[in-house]
Amino acid sequence: VRVVESGGGLVQPGESLRLSCAASGFTFSTYAVSWYRQGPGKERELVATINSAGGSTNYADSVKGRFTISRDIAKNTVYLQMNSLKPEDTAVYYCNAVRGGLLSYWGQGTQVTVSS
Repeated sequence: VRVVESGGGLVQPGESLRLSCAASGFTFSTYAVSWYRQGPGKERELVATINSAGGSTNYADSVKGRFTISRDIAKNTVYLQMNSLKPEDTAVYYCNAVRGGLLSYWGQGTQVTVSS
């Protein structure tokens, strides 16, 4: 089982990044997937969720209108498009795949730093 995030980096305020969460070793398409983040000195917080079919999404108020979660079933990948990035978006971003409230797989995280 593998869940691997990628796409993080250092950007300036107002710029964009697209994170990817690629999974293997399990039936990723049957899992709901969420992106979480943990900023310096902060608790991990839920950023966005997409259901297994990709037809339903939810966002934290702090990212609504700026972030978009999507999934490509054929590629076993979930994306997080992040636009209009702010310094407060700086965090390690984690991908979590969940099914039935019992099965849960986490990636290792990818660092996003927003700074001028």
